[in-house]
Amino acid sequence: MEQNHNMLRGISENGGIVFYGVDSTDIVREMERLHKTSAVTTAALGRLLTAASMMGIMLKSTRDSVTVQIKGGGPAGRLLAVSDGTGNVKGYVEHPVVELPPREDGHLNVGAAVGKDGTLDVIRDLGMREPYIGQVPLTTGEIAEDITAYFAISEQVPTVCALGVLVNPDLTVRCAGGFIVQLLPGATEEEIDHLEKNIKAMPSVTAMLEQGMTVRNMLDLALEGFQPDILDSYHVAYRCDCSMERVEGMLHSLGKKEVEKLRDEDPVAEVNCQFCDKVYRVDLNELLKKWPASEEKTDAKKAEKSCKKIRKSG
Repeated sequence: MEQNHNMLRGISENGGIVFYGVDSTDIVREMERLHKTSAVTTAALGRLLTAASMMGIMLKSTRDSVTVQIKGGGPAGRLLAVSDGTGNVKGYVEHPVVELPPREDGHLNVGAAVGKDGTLDVIRDLGMREPYIGQVPLTTGEIAEDITAYFAISEQVPTVCALGVLVNPDLTVRCAGGFIVQLLPGATEEEIDHLEKNIKAMPSVTAMLEQGMTVRNMLDLALEGFQPDILDSYHVAYRCDCSMERVEGMLHSLGKKEVEKLRDEDPVAEVNCQFCDKVYRVDLNELLKKWPASEEKTDAKKAEKSCKKIRKSG
């Protein structure tokens, strides 16, 4: 594993167990810096980003993407994490500042912040006409258990997911990471039992990272006795791919009439990126000047059809 790589994919010697692991500390630190989250929302969105990054590595093409969304009915509101096919992620939480008392064991009460009266949605954009969408009801709102349930129910893949984010008293992120272990078809009962014992004996993700353990150490502990090999290692980061071009494309998709209405209210549109908080100022007069004539005709035809329908119904 290269020095600056913080994610790896490994496999047992017999090929029956696959391991994904990541030290997502820098990812979650950047998220906290951008969104100014409170401790419990840092932990919640940090866990979701960590899981989404590993799920991004599972995609077959680097051009694909996966979106993981949670609507649990809790005070944090909607949580969203998007990963590209190289594991780079960006995320958003509807209410970044939520203050809740800790659980009885002293840990942050992520489940109460997220809620469990709702669903976890996974949307895979594989470059086809329609994205693949999987949805499962939330089990705990603690996120790792919900990701495990998603793979078991929607993907029919026996999975163990462990996620952790440790937040300092000053709200900075001390460490964050996680791993996903999946059983491939053909795993024996003996192998399953041995793997379960390994996972149960492991410290928490944040305890391992605090002790100075690496992702490779996590792999060796989880797959102890299975002679694991590293298949790939990666450097993954919090990365927003917003741009002026994308913002203009979004405005363009509204149609010329709608953009003209916006222009009449204010000639400059301000668009705020929910993932990185960057503000784009678009001169709508300039955008309208660039509008292709062919699309103007299409817009006119659509308007004409609408008028005909209205006349018929009248």
